Amino acid sequence: MPDFTTLWAEALPIPYHAVMALAALALGVVQLIAVKGTRAHRFMGYIWAVLMLGTSLTAVFIHEIRLWGLYSPIHLLIPVTLASLYLGIRAARQGDMRRHRSIMRSLFLLALVVTGGFTLLPGRAMHAVLFGG
Repeated sequence: MPDFTTLWAEALPIPYHAVMALAALALGVVQLIAVKGTRAHRFMGYIWAVLMLGTSLTAVFIHEIRLWGLYSPIHLLIPVTLASLYLGIRAARQGDMRRHRSIMRSLFLLALVVTGGFTLLPGRAMHAVLFGG
């Protein structure tokens, strides 16, 4: 059973970052499975984009792994995520659903699944939440 008290004991903004990322992961799975092109898909898509925006912006202030001053290679994903969100939404608004789908799926896999996997390494907050100290 996950121990979320461990997460809330982390320094800010880590708990907010993690909650938004987990919510984006769950909603992203729903979006990938659900029928596309509906009002519900669009509405949930905007919520997902806001969650990804919040996750990206809070990541700027997380400095646990310091390889380049305050930052690490994972911080390179912040501008990639922000640009991808913009380009994915723009593609949908322009009616280019193939490009929209490609960008959003790639963003989901890279920013949530792959990057999220790294948070499960020993010594990281989510490892402690899911597997104990």
